[in-house]
Amino acid sequence: MKPDAPLKPHPPLPDYYPDLAQRPAFVRGLFDRTARYYDHVNRLLSLGSGSWHRRRELTRAGLQPGMTVLDVAIGTGLVARQALRITGDPQSVIGLDVSAGMLDEVRRLLNIPLMQGLMEQLPVADQSVDLVSMGYALRHVADLNTTFSEFHRVLRPGGVLLILEIARPTHPLKRTLLKFYLGRLVPLLGRLTTGERDTQTLMRYYWDTIEHCVPPETILQAIRAAGFAEADCRVEFDLFRTYSGRKAI
Repeated sequence: MKPDAPLKPHPPLPDYYPDLAQRPAFVRGLFDRTARYYDHVNRLLSLGSGSWHRRRELTRAGLQPGMTVLDVAIGTGLVARQALRITGDPQSVIGLDVSAGMLDEVRRLLNIPLMQGLMEQLPVADQSVDLVSMGYALRHVADLNTTFSEFHRVLRPGGVLLILEIARPTHPLKRTLLKFYLGRLVPLLGRLTTGERDTQTLMRYYWDTIEHCVPPETILQAIRAAGFAEADCRVEFDLFRTYSGRKAI
């Protein structure tokens, strides 16, 4: 059962919005304005390893032909593209995003069902999908408890939750290097290679949400509190974290 108290993924970041009430509009507007550059910035961010990593994690989660995937915060479809390679059926992958700009980008690339909506209020029927995926967007929800409860609601019994994230490294040197790379170098490269100041803001915001995000154990506890069994967090390179859970049969 979902706890009554909301659980925010990070505290307010006043450098980007004056008060918490303006955060949703800021996030939606930022992603709308940067949608057409997002794949380019992602290539700078992932150094070309993103597609392989996403496909491997979907396979590890048990995705196979015949299953239905709800990819929340679909962005430009980076996770959805790999899900399609596995399922082979465009109707088996459903995308959702709050950003109309991101959805426009997906429509250019993929012929799949799409819907605009909030992760905290999924416009999806109860027990209607086999896997809920989210790629590097958990820090952008308003309430982790409500979000995980919604994910649990739409999954069929035995369904799987798969969340890909980047977390602040525990090792001080790695944390310093990542802060320089994500907080300064990638934002600068994004602006220089696109000519758009908003891409620099996007990646600065991306890093700040990572740096101030609640600890991984807090996220795991929220997944369990939403009713998921087998909640787990796998860590690679002290950086990439894959959260997973399964709805009881």
